[in-house]
Amino acid sequence: MRQVRLYRQPSLATTNISLPRRGRVDYHVRMKILDRSKLFRELARVLPSVLLVACVSLSSLAQAANPRVAIDTNHGVIEVELFEKLAPLTVANFLGLIESGFYEGLIFHRVIANFMIQGGGYNQQVSYVPGPKTVANESFNGVKNTKGTVAMARLSDPDSADTQFFINVKDNTHLDAAGGQAGYTVFGRISAGYEVVESIELVSTHLSHGMAAVPEELVIISSITLIE
Repeated sequence: MRQVRLYRQPSLATTNISLPRRGRVDYHVRMKILDRSKLFRELARVLPSVLLVACVSLSSLAQAANPRVAIDTNHGVIEVELFEKLAPLTVANFLGLIESGFYEGLIFHRVIANFMIQGGGYNQQVSYVPGPKTVANESFNGVKNTKGTVAMARLSDPDSADTQFFINVKDNTHLDAAGGQAGYTVFGRISAGYEVVESIELVSTHLSHGMAAVPEELVIISSITLIE
């Protein structure tokens, strides 16, 4: 009797399959298509979660953005970004003064071209207006007195800053903390309206009430408000 040789069908899990050359090519092409389809299905599954995480991250960044304030003057509006994390005590003091309306009607009383403009401590009669408290010096925060930054004025005592602030109109490195010596605390920067700063910088000044560099025509701070 003639013997019939039986062949078992190979398992689908078998990887060591001997195929003709054409068959091998077709097999690999099909596997690549399957792999790509699996990749696309996986991307479709995880992409919504990735987008959700990205949206949450962007939302967190927005919530963590620095506060901004608008200094409204008779020369225009200056917007300032406050460095809340780098100078927390100074910013908290400044925002408290703003909330109380302390700065309304005060002036920029000291203007020196190619140096700085200073305000927040004198009224329109060029009389000193004392602040409610002083704030600790934070000049070792690493932020420099560069052009366009906002810093606190003070006396020789590093911790004597109260309400007066100034805007640097050039890089004033000699005002920075150095070698263990405290400097002038930078707590913000101009984010918009720098042309207003330049306009104030160029006003004519004179000696008034025993002070030099007082603007001949008052530079009035109508208000300082928090930008929501």
